[in-house]
Amino acid sequence: MSRAQAESVIKNIIREIAQECAGKGHAVSETLVAFMVKAVVLDPRNLFNVDRTLTKQDVRKLVELCVDKLMDQGSPALDTIKMQVYFDMNYTSRSEFINEHHRVLQSKLIPVSREITDSRVKTREDLEGLYRKIVSYVLLRSGLGSPTDINTVREATAALQSVFPQSELGTFLSLIKKDKEQQLNELSMIVTGIRLFNKDSKKGGEGIEDLPAILNISIPAAGKDIEWEQELSQNLAWQYTAILERLLDSDVEARDCVVPLEHLKQALYNVRQHESFLKIILADVILCAKKVEALQNDLATCLKLLREAVHSKTAVPTAHVFPHFTALAQYWSGLQDEMVLLSILGNLLINLQPFLTAQSRMFSDVQLESLLEGSEVKNDEQRMKESSENRVDPSANKRYEWIFPETTANFDELQIQYKGICGYTLVEKNGILLPGNPSIGVLKHREKYYVFSSKDAALCFASKADEYIVQVAERAKCSPELIQLLELHQQFSSVSPYSKMQSGERLLVKPITKCDSCTQTDTHLLETNIVESYEWNEWELRRKAIKLANLRSRVTHSMQTNLSHMRRDNVTQTYLLKDVACQSRKDGASNIPKPQVYLAGLRGEKTKTTHMIKTNLTRSINE
Repeated sequence: MSRAQAESVIKNIIREIAQECAGKGHAVSETLVAFMVKAVVLDPRNLFNVDRTLTKQDVRKLVELCVDKLMDQGSPALDTIKMQVYFDMNYTSRSEFINEHHRVLQSKLIPVSREITDSRVKTREDLEGLYRKIVSYVLLRSGLGSPTDINTVREATAALQSVFPQSELGTFLSLIKKDKEQQLNELSMIVTGIRLFNKDSKKGGEGIEDLPAILNISIPAAGKDIEWEQELSQNLAWQYTAILERLLDSDVEARDCVVPLEHLKQALYNVRQHESFLKIILADVILCAKKVEALQNDLATCLKLLREAVHSKTAVPTAHVFPHFTALAQYWSGLQDEMVLLSILGNLLINLQPFLTAQSRMFSDVQLESLLEGSEVKNDEQRMKESSENRVDPSANKRYEWIFPETTANFDELQIQYKGICGYTLVEKNGILLPGNPSIGVLKHREKYYVFSSKDAALCFASKADEYIVQVAERAKCSPELIQLLELHQQFSSVSPYSKMQSGERLLVKPITKCDSCTQTDTHLLETNIVESYEWNEWELRRKAIKLANLRSRVTHSMQTNLSHMRRDNVTQTYLLKDVACQSRKDGASNIPKPQVYLAGLRGEKTKTTHMIKTNLTRSINE
């Protein structure tokens, strides 16, 4: 059978089981049915051979077994499985709770936001209607008052007009859709901050609850309720453990017990699981209290800064107060988130109660007291205190690696297997859950860590660790609620139920670690915004720059300072001198006499007749 065929068979089986349960008047979720199918197939007592293809008889048998288990309303094991499925489907981290709340709130605001951003105003009445819609959006987003309360609307309108008068709607409408949404969110934060400041100043705050005071009352009350429920579950777990220890040591008393031992163990698993979930919820409530305290301090500081900035002034620059208003709204939003988270945790606490019904009806208080006669009820702290004196000696057990709290940094961050339960006691004492004591010594085996209830249990487990790990898994197959309680999901998702099971022929399909996926990107995620004056060419930009400078009609000026005078940086480069010489074949020279001719008497004499005398004094060439 291929993987697709196996998945189709499982879906059909789940659908058939759910339909039969619904026909008998008991509605079950597909998640619960799927877990029950896996639990029934894993249980070796049901003799399912997953090494071959299922026949019609196998499918019918599987459906009948699952329906019988799901219809057994008096089974604590079924209640425990239902509790685990409910908690897994409804609980997540605080950040995911808050993100989901924000997502739901945003989805409710989308229609209002779309009406504002897509509106096309033509008349004055349309402008006034748009402004009223913006006021409604601000109120819905802040959660401070109802948009149908007249006084609340008037106060919000006055606060909005102080930062966004109706005359600015024209500018608002000219923006693109994304900018409109951003401005709406900014206006909501500022208006919320103004209204909170007015409430603190006793000048407004219509419809605004005193959220810090409510949280200061609700958080301690929620913590006390959870601690009370946790104490009840712990007391029941200690009592069931004491009864099981005594009955397992005496076969006669076990046969005379009004309640089967298997039901007692299922009741123990039920209250231990309830206690584990309560610890998770209580940790979130404690973290919620710390967050609220920090937010209240920040809120008080912000209000103080605002009072100092305003201080009865008639006008204050927006750059000084708007950031404070925005921060004030953010702190208040954080308090609202913590209030929502506290409400969710409270609902979880209430909805876990019905899953304790079966174990509470097994016997009355009188029967429980009679069973406790002769038994010493010990709490977890007493057991740890008694076992802490007898610790493992690492020097005497060098074959194994032991870790101790006082010699290990960040010991609390170790991932202890089986949720801190002693695996040796679970196997050797027929399913009893005893908490391990890290002070005895933590065994490190195959990069995993195990704790034990006593020194003897630690040494015995360490000597045959692999065998005990397999036996714990087999015990969980018979009691499927232990898979969630001891956090064995990884072991069961990686280890096949039977050793000879082939990958192509099995009912339980291993989790798929790879899958085919595809993505698609929109062509235009943002609205088009084409700038006509954009130029990519650098030389074109230079040409425009020169044109803008208009250098022909400008005069260039320069100046020097005392620091720059005679400090100009110059760089020169020269070639090295070269010795060059040349030689000719013959040296020769020539010279001729310079002509020298003198003329006398040109200026005339006393007589009227002029007598000029020319004298040639040029030397002869032959001289």
